[in-house]
Amino acid sequence: MMMLKAARALLLCLLAGFTLAQSNLETARQAVLDWQAGKYRVDPAQAIGKPTEEAIRLLERSLAFPDPPRDLSVNLDEPLEDTTPRGSVVSFPATAGGRGGEVRVTLREGQVTRIGFAPEGGLLPLWLKSPLTWTLFVALSLGWLLALRGNNPLSRGWVEGWTLVQQHRGLYLGTNIGLYGLFALGSLVAYASPELVRLTQELVGGALEQIGLGGALGGGVLSLAVVIFYWNLANGLLLTTAVPALLLGIPALLFNALRYFVLGFALSPVALPTLNYLLHLPTIVIELQAYILVTFGGLVLLTKTLRGEGYRAGLRALGHTIYLGTFFLLVGAWYEAFSVLVLMRP
Repeated sequence: MMMLKAARALLLCLLAGFTLAQSNLETARQAVLDWQAGKYRVDPAQAIGKPTEEAIRLLERSLAFPDPPRDLSVNLDEPLEDTTPRGSVVSFPATAGGRGGEVRVTLREGQVTRIGFAPEGGLLPLWLKSPLTWTLFVALSLGWLLALRGNNPLSRGWVEGWTLVQQHRGLYLGTNIGLYGLFALGSLVAYASPELVRLTQELVGGALEQIGLGGALGGGVLSLAVVIFYWNLANGLLLTTAVPALLLGIPALLFNALRYFVLGFALSPVALPTLNYLLHLPTIVIELQAYILVTFGGLVLLTKTLRGEGYRAGLRALGHTIYLGTFFLLVGAWYEAFSVLVLMRP
């Protein structure tokens, strides 16, 4: 008799789980149709003039339900459900702009909380996932460290770069104080609005998901380190710091001033567990130093040009700081990947 009751209870649990799964799938299918029809759309401009709490809710909803791509095509017949700390995620195969991917619907207690299209691989090139790329990255890391101890172009470039820092130590120190100071200021300002900080973190998290960093988390420390180094070098150091620095340094300084304040606000300890913040602090110091070095290089370019030493001499100085900054990003990528996947793992 007891065994019969236990069997019935187990059967009821299985039926309940099956019914819930079916309910999630149907809810997700309808949500995708409603999303494409514009029923979830919220104009962020509606938040202007609203009380803070209401404005934050409107902004959160606009981030959770971004507009679907115009040429989005979704296959609603092949859903895949997964359970995450944020809730159940139902994914549907989809294409947009000739690129494959999936539409992800997040549900919590049966309610739709987020919908968005995620292109396959994000914004990262597919060759980053190649074992050859990983091998070259390890070889670069070890080879660079060993080369700094010898007499070769890499070690001489290292010495020349730090000699430049010594020659302009006042400018270098001022750049450090200014940019690290703006980061600290952003962290302090965050204490006045913790809800807005969490909203900013949602925005950053969504951007990282679009980039494709989320997929790199499952590939281990080496895979994540490669992706972090590539993204920080290509889009942080070169595109948004070195290129503006070519325009006599000032654009790079202004851009990074804004970047450091926003990063300080988003990474403030007010909305992060204390232990995680402390473990992530070395990443912040190391990687931000890379951008500081190149910003400093742009200001040296400006100084040399104004003093009549020539733009070419300033360009050479900028090249030295890009070299130093790249090394800092390499070290930072390894530490960040290790801290995220090992030190901060629950």
